[in-house]
Amino acid sequence: MAHGAAKRIALQNEQALRNLRLGMFIPTLLSAVFRLLFRRSSLPPSKGSLALYVVTYLPALFLSRYLERMGTTRRDPTTGALISPGEDLNQPGVTEWCFDILYVTWACQISSGAFGDWVWWFYLIIPLYAGYKLWSNFIGPMLGWSRGAGSQAAEEGSEKETISKRQEKLRKRSERGDPRVRSVRK
Repeated sequence: MAHGAAKRIALQNEQALRNLRLGMFIPTLLSAVFRLLFRRSSLPPSKGSLALYVVTYLPALFLSRYLERMGTTRRDPTTGALISPGEDLNQPGVTEWCFDILYVTWACQISSGAFGDWVWWFYLIIPLYAGYKLWSNFIGPMLGWSRGAGSQAAEEGSEKETISKRQEKLRKRSERGDPRVRSVRK
């Protein structure tokens, strides 16, 4: 069973890496095509446009190489048998955030070719989201600002109210001393 899961992860990773390699090439091509079609007056691109493109392409290149290194499957060179499927590229957390940064970068690259350099302002979503996650997961709780005492009390009250009908019946039976009901540990 575990070998089947490894094969599944290997196939998913290979597909994701193929898409990643295409994703590093296609946005650059589409940006140039859209500039030719919709914004011919912006040719050749200004130094500012090129600087924005390069400054955002470098982190995307770094992240794509990181994901490739992490998700590449290792196979036996003689038999082709799977040695290691690589890390699962569908896992939540840092891997997911790496893909999100790549998607935002690609969207900004393509859109800047079609609509103009003002689209690069959307790239600020990345540091704003990172700041939000830092605040809500680390800084706020360290300062004691994550939740007030009122919200914790409200949560405790809502837990008491969300008892299922079956649990309520079992509680009533146990109060009556019904032998069919075992005592529940809390």
